[in-house]
Amino acid sequence: MTYTELASTNGEAQTIADVAIRTVAPAELEPGKFYAFHTASGVQKVDLTGPEHTGQPPRKHGTTTVRDTASFHAYFTKHADDSSEVYADAEKLTVTAVLDAHQADGARWSGHRLRLTLRETEAWTQWILNDGQLLAQDVFAEFLEDHLPELLDPSSADMLEIAQSIQATTKVDFQSGTRLATGQRQLQYVETVNAKAGQKGQLTIPEQFTIGLVPFEGSEGYRLTARLRYRITDSGLRIGYKLERPGDVMRTAFTDVVTVIGEQIEQPVMNGTPA
Repeated sequence: MTYTELASTNGEAQTIADVAIRTVAPAELEPGKFYAFHTASGVQKVDLTGPEHTGQPPRKHGTTTVRDTASFHAYFTKHADDSSEVYADAEKLTVTAVLDAHQADGARWSGHRLRLTLRETEAWTQWILNDGQLLAQDVFAEFLEDHLPELLDPSSADMLEIAQSIQATTKVDFQSGTRLATGQRQLQYVETVNAKAGQKGQLTIPEQFTIGLVPFEGSEGYRLTARLRYRITDSGLRIGYKLERPGDVMRTAFTDVVTVIGEQIEQPVMNGTPA
């Protein structure tokens, strides 16, 4: 009987407590704060610090990628402050800004970043792809015709004439090649008709030519020297070019991009990558 009466008393007490809790007048909670309450069932927590309550994101974070210096400057100017840091990575061809970098007197999130990722132009990619390759005559001639805007010296008109001459001699037997005093190459050939030797002829091509290429989208153009290469084989003439130090041109173009950025902002551009 003692235990039964005691249990009944505890139950009544709990009921009274529950009624008291439910009858308490509601209180208004302030957004942006964290609350904890003792209730009959334990500690209850209410988190009002999230952006859905405050209407504002807790902090800027994420990485924005741009493709040219103008876009980099526009975004950087909008979000950077005196403690922002900028890093240039010549190996990855990227420039990264940590907009909320640590300050001298305190740490910050370092999670809001801007990255310039340079993208090679289609023309640069195609010239690099065929660099050092010996192509069939018609393939090489078509390549020159497709890239006349990049041909500087000889002029695009002269190179078009050379391309057409190469195409016109696809069905001849090349016998030898000599270097002229002008620096050009003269290839001797014999036209064949029904497997018999016919009229002899000559194909004169430049030993080297100059092209103008823009390595990155939105960057400046640069001059490159292309040295003509050829080989007379049993299957015909193979012809191509070898670009002179294209890697140096690429590095120079990246350095010039970094220089432009450095001239547009007050923060120094450091060599490396952020942590």
